[in-house]
Amino acid sequence: MSKSIFYHAGCPVCISAEHDIINLVGENNVEVVNIGEDRSRIQEAENAGVNSVPALVTPNGNTLHINFGASMADVKG
Repeated sequence: MSKSIFYHAGCPVCISAEHDIINLVGENNVEVVNIGEDRSRIQEAENAGVNSVPALVTPNGNTLHINFGASMADVKG
């Protein structure tokens, strides 16, 4: 993976964190995935170690949980 991936679910906490992440690492260095809208990426996020959103998966595979918006169980409904 060459970019970080920022997973979120579209809630206000997630949107705020998205803006902060983009400002910190640059828009070209992060792929933003709203798993509330693109539910096909939920399994990918879980496989990467995402337990709650918002979360950032770094290029070397570390998963950084940021604040707390929703658990993956909540996102899956």
